[in-house]
Amino acid sequence: MTNTQNSKSIWTITPIMVITAIFCCVLWGSASPAIKIAYEVFKIDASDTASRLMLAGARFMLAGVMTVVFGSLISKKALIPQKSSWKYIAILSLFQTIGQYYFFFMSLANTSGVKGSIINASGNFFAPMFALFLFRLEKPSVKKLIGCALGFAGIIMFFGGMGAITSGAPITFKGEGAMLCAAFFYAVSGCCIKIFSKYENPVILSGYQFALGGAVLFAIGLLSGGNLIFYSSGCYLNLIYMGFISAGAYTLWGVLLKYNPVSKVSVLGFVNPIMGVVLSALFLGEGQEAFSVLSLISLLLVSLGIVIVNYRKLEK
Repeated sequence: MTNTQNSKSIWTITPIMVITAIFCCVLWGSASPAIKIAYEVFKIDASDTASRLMLAGARFMLAGVMTVVFGSLISKKALIPQKSSWKYIAILSLFQTIGQYYFFFMSLANTSGVKGSIINASGNFFAPMFALFLFRLEKPSVKKLIGCALGFAGIIMFFGGMGAITSGAPITFKGEGAMLCAAFFYAVSGCCIKIFSKYENPVILSGYQFALGGAVLFAIGLLSGGNLIFYSSGCYLNLIYMGFISAGAYTLWGVLLKYNPVSKVSVLGFVNPIMGVVLSALFLGEGQEAFSVLSLISLLLVSLGIVIVNYRKLEK
């Protein structure tokens, strides 16, 4: 797209771009408290893996439909994948939805929203490391390595340092370990999107992989004996909101990336873990953990790491 075309779009206006990016981060940050609230309103026990998978599947099937509808309205045409794109959609759904959210939903049944939000931010540091050393998508960068080191240092500090981590006391696989696995899958999916978007519209990829991955998770949960019972109107509202979290954030973020330099948008991703911690404190009553000195310093390092990894001087 030419600069002339870009200049005519409202999405290039800095205040609108910043507000929209922050809104996306608020949506993503609200995922942890929304899921933990969902476990309460749907009455899903922490040990009920099958029902958790059904809940995750329902969320992402809905998110997939929403993403395709939103994207079609913005594009003013129906978004339908090419036949050749289904292999990319299948691979992406395996990492971005099935793998990532199997562990994400497991983690939030066994740890706090604050811990989940901070650990989940590690995906922002795994992604550039994978892009550099595994997929060879980028050239080595001292700046990115420093940013990743700061971010990981913040996460390690949150758990009391390497000594506390190696002792095994503050970490369980079903809780913090599962969120770390989710971050791994997030990082791999980010690299896959970067590769596959050369061949297909990223909104199409995201929407259809959400729906496919959600259907797989729902089917596994159902066949495993799970139940998803809507006890009240709050269940419906919660599920719709969780679907909108993914659909709204991914669609708007994609629009921002279309009309603005990637670095100008992605650098604002530091707001994401901040919102996760703040919203967990507000809606889950985790204020004591969220606003402790250790948590605030850890969050500062994580956010600073995200800024350093993504910041680039814009060309004039």
